[in-house]
Amino acid sequence: MDSHSHRILLRYRNAFTLIELLVVIAIIALLMAILMPALARVKKQANSVVCQSNLKQWGAIWAMYTDDNNGFFPKRASASGRWIDVLFDYYYKDPKIRCCPMAKKIAFPQYPPGGSNTLEIGGGPFTSWGKLSENSGRPAGTYGSYGINGWVYVPVDDTLYGKPAQFFWKTPSAKGGSQIPLFLDCWFWCGWPDDTDTPPSYDGERLSGDTDSMNRFCINRHQQAINGVFLDYSCRKIWLKELWHLRWSKRFAFDRPPPIWETEAPWMAPFKEP
Repeated sequence: MDSHSHRILLRYRNAFTLIELLVVIAIIALLMAILMPALARVKKQANSVVCQSNLKQWGAIWAMYTDDNNGFFPKRASASGRWIDVLFDYYYKDPKIRCCPMAKKIAFPQYPPGGSNTLEIGGGPFTSWGKLSENSGRPAGTYGSYGINGWVYVPVDDTLYGKPAQFFWKTPSAKGGSQIPLFLDCWFWCGWPDDTDTPPSYDGERLSGDTDSMNRFCINRHQQAINGVFLDYSCRKIWLKELWHLRWSKRFAFDRPPPIWETEAPWMAPFKEP
């Protein structure tokens, strides 16, 4: 065998055979299948950390607002005092903090010709609560994925959306503030939960009306949980089943038996207990 033929033979001996190449591809595919779920979990955890960072900034915003208003939250009537209006100068300086990084889709309102400017919101737990136009009566471009516990407002009248004024917190100096929700992951910009509220029958179900609004916060956005900032401006993860054990209002019976998950909300039955 001459030297040229010998070099060609060595070259073929050093190359991958088809079977060896397929084995390598199979091993890479197997490793990817093992690693992808872990990487997805890490990404979700990272998004949850960013979300909590956003909410900590919101806690600072609320602290600034109450400091500027004699220690009180906004005065609220049925058509005025919404936080998305009164906090415009505080939070619009950094629009990135309006949305949880898990809520990537912005829901758009529909304004039927000749109809009202009712906001039609679609989507599941990963959708924000809308983008408002100038004729909505609110700052143009308003959107977000966080909502306020409406019980912290200062009602102008004896009732607000049917809720008696004496049960509102009104100020962040309330006792037990670490268990009183202030601002949380939400599919709407507000809610007035009561201990008798029913859980959504499926993840993302949107029940209408302010009389049964726990579903606005009960969304599986962070692996069986949401994030929230409390009246003492602390921020943490809140397990979905824990929502019925927080002090939403002065009348909320947080020690009453929780919903029967197996029949009322089977999708939540295997979730972590608070």
